[in-house]
Amino acid sequence: MSQQSDKDGFVLVYPDAIEGHWNDGRGVNKYRSHREDIDDVGFISVLIDVLAEDYNIDMKRVYVTGSSNGGLMSNRLACELTDRITAIAPVIGSVAENIAARCLPTRPIPVLMINGTNDPMVPWEGEYVRFGRKKLGKILSIPDTVNFWVSHNGCSPMPEITWESDIDPEDGTRVRKIVYGKCKDGVEVVLYEIQGGGHTWPRSPRCLPKFIFGKTSQDIDANQTIWRFFEKFRR
Repeated sequence: MSQQSDKDGFVLVYPDAIEGHWNDGRGVNKYRSHREDIDDVGFISVLIDVLAEDYNIDMKRVYVTGSSNGGLMSNRLACELTDRITAIAPVIGSVAENIAARCLPTRPIPVLMINGTNDPMVPWEGEYVRFGRKKLGKILSIPDTVNFWVSHNGCSPMPEITWESDIDPEDGTRVRKIVYGKCKDGVEVVLYEIQGGGHTWPRSPRCLPKFIFGKTSQDIDANQTIWRFFEKFRR
């Protein structure tokens, strides 16, 4: 994403979670941020203020993306910092069941999701985040997460569905783009369904072992796709 930032001229910030895990609401005692209920929502809110003071950022164009735990955290921020964040793009993430039960966004918010149908860690069908046999907190399925945002944003329930070009026939994936339009305030909900894709960031180097993380799609550039979505929206 740093190269995308250099190319398109936006300020890019990589916050650090305590011990590498955001408090995304799953309540997994294994992680300190969950166990101590660390206020990561408050941290991000203060961070936005600091960035506004130090870098004169446009407060109407604050976007959040992240993968896996960062994707779940992106959804939590959309629920709880809707008045500060313009749009989100969770990758290989969902919504923690605990957060979904109390998610009350204060306005329509654009959402782009990228998820693999064969993700072994954040399963398409939801239920639990998994690492091997370990169950690491309950989550909504990907379709239920999309439906939540479609409903909240008042979008048309009939999406426009297209297929992305199969740029790399050898990667074992195909990408279906599902766009829900006619939403309130002109927002959109978009899902890139990576058929055959695993727990990976599309177009990233193929350095992760397939037997653990699954296949990496080369058919879309996640960095470019996310930024092209973000730049369409202002709060």
